[in-house]
Amino acid sequence: MSKYYATTSIPYVNADPHIGFAMELLYGDVLARRARLQGLDVIYSTGTDEHGGKIAEKAAEQGVDIKQFTDQVSKRFQELGKLLNISNNRFIRTTDPGHEQRAKLIWKSLKKDIYKGKYTGWYCTGDEAFFTETEVKTNNGVCPNHNRPYEKIEEENYFFKLSAYGDAINKAIMTGEFLIVPETRRNEILNIIQGGLEDISISRPKEKIGWGIPVPGDAKQVMYVWFEALMNYITVLGYPEHDDFKQYWPADAQIIGKDIIRFHAAVWPAMLMSLKLPLPKQLYVHGFITVEGKKMSKTIGNVIHPADVISKYGVDAFRYYFLRHVPSYEDGDFSWQRLEASYNNELANELGNAVQRTAAMIVQYQDKEIGELPESGHDIAKYEEALAVCRFDRALDEVWEQVRGLNQYIDEEKPWEIAKQKDADHLREVLAYQVSSLLSIATLLEPFLPETASRIQAAFKDGTVTPIEGTLFPKHDDAKN
Repeated sequence: MSKYYATTSIPYVNADPHIGFAMELLYGDVLARRARLQGLDVIYSTGTDEHGGKIAEKAAEQGVDIKQFTDQVSKRFQELGKLLNISNNRFIRTTDPGHEQRAKLIWKSLKKDIYKGKYTGWYCTGDEAFFTETEVKTNNGVCPNHNRPYEKIEEENYFFKLSAYGDAINKAIMTGEFLIVPETRRNEILNIIQGGLEDISISRPKEKIGWGIPVPGDAKQVMYVWFEALMNYITVLGYPEHDDFKQYWPADAQIIGKDIIRFHAAVWPAMLMSLKLPLPKQLYVHGFITVEGKKMSKTIGNVIHPADVISKYGVDAFRYYFLRHVPSYEDGDFSWQRLEASYNNELANELGNAVQRTAAMIVQYQDKEIGELPESGHDIAKYEEALAVCRFDRALDEVWEQVRGLNQYIDEEKPWEIAKQKDADHLREVLAYQVSSLLSIATLLEPFLPETASRIQAAFKDGTVTPIEGTLFPKHDDAKN
């Protein structure tokens, strides 16, 4: 059986999960579910990034042991996956003993491209990142993400020869061997690479950052968190000896946010080239989420927790909004008002009504008997094309063309009028077409709205109607602002 491997980035456990990462989980889930429907053997991996100074700081603030803190927050990310009905079958934690052991093996394998040197520059613990003199001057010496001054550091670290791989990475991207979507992100990283890549610091002194994986052969240094975290994509497969690694690597799709493109489109490919491993086939880079046009902030009080949305509207309504109404290639916005409008108008009125009306008429006019279903003649080429390049919003647009087309068909054919005319054969034909269309729609929805697809399929299986209990999407009329 052919293999398929998809990954999300692994979020840092310094804070609880929010809708931005929830959206990333959904993107990976659509790809994984779609691959399974195509008969592929799938590994879909996510996890948590648990080392670094910021984690130690947060644990100290709360007065708890660092490992206890990471256990608590990592569990919340695992619970988020269950809440969202995510079908991942791997969850890696960078504090797992297996990851640490394999990370050390990788470091040793990269040894020819690692050297020790003095690093002098700027650092922000909040970002766990180094910054150039230009970046620091642009921001007047204060990190805009954390509103704290950059820290001037001078220390002896290990460096990775990133500069040696710029031309090879550039070629891999230009030829499509390493496909980056959307094109705007591809062009962004090409500009960076073509401007010249510098060697990067990949360790920190243990006396400054005590919470990390020790550098093999040097107990005074720990691996830089970002460098080590990237390794998770192959350590989770059991690099280098496990069959999973041999069968599933390279990844078919890696999904990340636009803020970490440099790590995933420059540093990670260079590491893989140094290891003499193939690059991922596709890197999909998504945008950010705002709330009512504003960046999410605890200070403003506009942080949206997925559980709050799901408790009111259900998991598939959450999935639908973020997969269709947030642009797959750009930044997007969440608003309760738009969520409610899309729920009522599209899920309840359009899809829900088509299902309810069709089921009710077959029960009323044909004693639950559906009759022989015609072949679905819907063209799904655009749907397939959209999914191939992670245009989840456009794929759902194509599904909704079918939903609206079906409602138009029902309104034009008027099965209730045909029933009055006692034309049983024509009525059976019309209602069978409605069911065939709904089952086609359900198949297309399976990767996106698995619960909804399953309920539609259950309602019309085995040639008879089993009416859905209650309503597929009960209407809401109390918009939350």
